[in-house]
Amino acid sequence: MFSYARHAQAIFLAFIPRNTRRLSKTCGIKQCSSFEASTFSRSLSPKPIMGSLPALDEPLQYPLARRDESVIDDYHGVLVSDPYRWLEDPDADEVKDFIEKQVKLTESVLSKCDTREKLHEKVTTLFDHPRYTTPFKRGNKYFYFHNTGLQAQNVLYVQESLDGEAEILLDPNGLSEDGTVSLNTCAVSEDGIYLAYGLSSSGSDWVTIKVLRVDNKIVESDTLLWVKFSGISWTHDNKGFFYSRYPAPKEEEGIDAGTETNANLNHELYYHLLGTDQAEDILCWRDPENPKYMFGAEVTDDGKYILLYIDESCEVVNKVYYCNISTLPKGLESFRETNNLLPFVKLIDKFEARYHAIANDDTEFTFLTNKDSPKYKLVRVDLNEPTAWTEILKESDKDVLESAIAVNGNQVLVSYLRDVKYVLQIRDLKTGSLLHTVPIDIGSVDEISARREESTVFIRFTSFLTPGIIYQCNLETKFPELKVFREIVVPKFDRTEFNVNQVFVTSKDGTKIPMFIVAKKNISLDGSHPCLLYGYGGFNVNLTPSFSVSRIVLTRHLGAVFCVANIRGGGEYGEEWHKAGSLAKKQNCFDDFISAAEYLVSFGYTQPSKLCIEGGSNGGLLVAACINQRPDLFGCALAHVGVMDMLRFHKFTIGHAWTSDYGCSDKEEEFHWLIKYSPLHNVRRPWELSADKPSQYPSTMLLTADHDDRVVPLHTLKLLSTMQYVLCTSLEKSPQTNPIIGRIECKAGHGAGRPTQKMV
Repeated sequence: MFSYARHAQAIFLAFIPRNTRRLSKTCGIKQCSSFEASTFSRSLSPKPIMGSLPALDEPLQYPLARRDESVIDDYHGVLVSDPYRWLEDPDADEVKDFIEKQVKLTESVLSKCDTREKLHEKVTTLFDHPRYTTPFKRGNKYFYFHNTGLQAQNVLYVQESLDGEAEILLDPNGLSEDGTVSLNTCAVSEDGIYLAYGLSSSGSDWVTIKVLRVDNKIVESDTLLWVKFSGISWTHDNKGFFYSRYPAPKEEEGIDAGTETNANLNHELYYHLLGTDQAEDILCWRDPENPKYMFGAEVTDDGKYILLYIDESCEVVNKVYYCNISTLPKGLESFRETNNLLPFVKLIDKFEARYHAIANDDTEFTFLTNKDSPKYKLVRVDLNEPTAWTEILKESDKDVLESAIAVNGNQVLVSYLRDVKYVLQIRDLKTGSLLHTVPIDIGSVDEISARREESTVFIRFTSFLTPGIIYQCNLETKFPELKVFREIVVPKFDRTEFNVNQVFVTSKDGTKIPMFIVAKKNISLDGSHPCLLYGYGGFNVNLTPSFSVSRIVLTRHLGAVFCVANIRGGGEYGEEWHKAGSLAKKQNCFDDFISAAEYLVSFGYTQPSKLCIEGGSNGGLLVAACINQRPDLFGCALAHVGVMDMLRFHKFTIGHAWTSDYGCSDKEEEFHWLIKYSPLHNVRRPWELSADKPSQYPSTMLLTADHDDRVVPLHTLKLLSTMQYVLCTSLEKSPQTNPIIGRIECKAGHGAGRPTQKMV
C-alpha cells in the first residue's frame, strides 16, 4: 500500500478557502528548489492571491445515478440496501457512462483553478532531478536503477565496477508510448549472466516475466504469464528460477488484465527452466484445500535449500517449509516427468507468528520472528532438531526490530525503529552481541543492499528534509564509517529554511500518538495556515519520514503545514500497536486521526476550514470514515483508492486477505464491527444531526483508477454515487455546497509503477 501525497497540490489549492491562498513573502521549503519570492510571484500572478474557483459559488450539477432499491442483503437478520450494486460491473455500458460523466464533472471543477497549470509547471520543474537506488552485486557486476528526472520509469544500469562506466541494461520507457508499462520485479542470476524481470501494464498487479542476457542485452523467448504477488528466486546453478502465479482464466483472449474483479484464488509455486515454454514449468507446490493461501519461495544464500513461505491473509503470521534441493537424486528437472510436488518438510506449520530466514550454516538457520515478541527478535534452530529454538537477540523493551541482514560473514546489520526513527546497529550473527552503532540522522533507512559474502554494504537514507543519500560502509574496518556514495540533490533546496517537529498527541482513550509536523521556520501559530494531514493506520505498515516533491509545492507556495500521524493499526511500535487498530479495535484508528486533527487546530497550526486530510488504500478508508464521523473538523478530504464497502470487500480480487485486519461481514460479530464505520453505509446529512450547529461535508475528492485490481474501483464509485445522492441530488436546495467529486484515472492501478507524468 502506497503514498498518495503527489496528487494533493492542485486539488488542495482548489478547495481551501480563497482568502488563504497567498504567496509567502519568503520562499523556501523542504524538498523544493529555492526560488526567489519575486520570481515566483511574477510567474504566477502579479497579485499574491493564488487563484479562485468561481464555479464553486454555484451548486454543482451532479449526474444522476440510477438507484436499484430492490437490492437488499440480509446480514444476520439486518437488512442492508445496496442500490448501486450495478456499479460493481466494470464492463457494463451503464458503468462506463457513469464514469465518463463523473470525469467531466471533476474536470469542470478543476479547470476553474486559475493557477493549476502554473502549479503543474512548478511540480514538473522540481521533479526534474536525478534519482538513484543502492547498487547490488551479482557475479562480477554491479546493478542499480537511475532516473534522470522526468523519465516515466526508472532505468536499470549495469557496470563492471563501482567506478566503471555504466550501461543501460533495461529501459522500460521504450516498452510503451505513455510510460504505463513498468518493471514490477526483477532478479539477476547468481553468475550475473541473466536478468529475469516482471512487467506490469497500466499499474495492474498482473505481471509477465521475461528473461534477458546481461552481456548482449538480448531478450530470450521465455515468457511467463498470469504472475501475481510473486518474487523471482534463482537457483545457484543458474538454470532457472522459482516464481508464483495464479491459474490462467478460462477465457484468456480479450481480457483486459487488471480490470476484472473476481477473487484471486489457488496461488501456485513453479520452477521455470531457462529456454523452455511456460507449459513445461515444474509445479512445486499448491494447496487446493486452502485456495486463499499465497506462496513465496526463496533460495538460501548457500544455494542448498528452497524456503517456502505460506500466507493466508495480511496477518503478520506465516508457515515455513523447506526442501533441500541439493540432495534431490535427479535434480529439479526430474519433477517435470513425475508431476510430483517438491518434497517440502514442514518446519513451521501453524499460523501463529511471522518467520523470515536471514542466514543459514548448513542445517542451522537464523530467523527474524515475532513469536512471543511483538517487537521482534532473532532466533536460531537446527533443522535436525526442529523443536529446539534458541534466542540470539532478545526483543527490545521499546524499539521494534525492523530488519536484519546477514553481512560480512558472521555479522548482522539490524535496523530498529525507535519512536518512528531509524537506528542501525552491527551485531554478531552467532551471539547477537552489539559490535557497532552506525550513526545516522533522524529519518528513514528505506533501502539496504548487502550480502553475507560481501563486506561492503550500501544504505539509502531519506527524511522530510533529505531527498536521499546513499552511503557506502566497509565492515572490514575496525570502526566502520558511513561514506557518501551518492547524494540526491534538488537544485537550490535549502533544508535550513524549514523545521520538523515530532509531537505526541493524546487520543480519545489517552494513548499517545506520534505525529510529525513539517513547516517553514518561525511560523505564527495563529490558525492561519493551510494544513495537510496524512495517515494510514493499518496492516502493520509504518509511515516514516520521507521526501516528497508534491509536499514542497504545498508548504512552499501555499504556506501549508504538512503532517504525518502515526496512528494505531500501523507497525511503528510493533504488533501490539498494529492489533490496537484492527478488527474490533478499528475505531481507534479514526479516533487517533481525529485527535491529531484537533491537536493541529487547538495549537494554532490551522483551523477546520483550512485543514485537508489525505490517505490512500487503507488510508482512503481512514479519510472517508473520518469525514463521516466528523465532517465539521475538515475543510477538504482526499481519499485515494480506498476500501469503502466494508461489507463486500472480501469478494473481490485479493480482498479476502484483508479480513485479518478488518474482519468479515459473513460472521455476525464482525459484521457489527464493520457496519458501524463502513464509509458506504454511514453517509449522513450533518445538518440534520445537529440543527443548532449547521455543518456540511468538506470539499471531497474520491480517487481511483481503472486498472486498480488491488482495491477495485467499485469501492470509490459506490461511495461517490451515495454521497452525491444523500448530500446533494436527493434535495432541492441542499446545504451541501462543498463539491463531492471523483477522479478516475485511466491506465493506472493502485499506485505501483505509476509513470512520472502521472505523478506530476
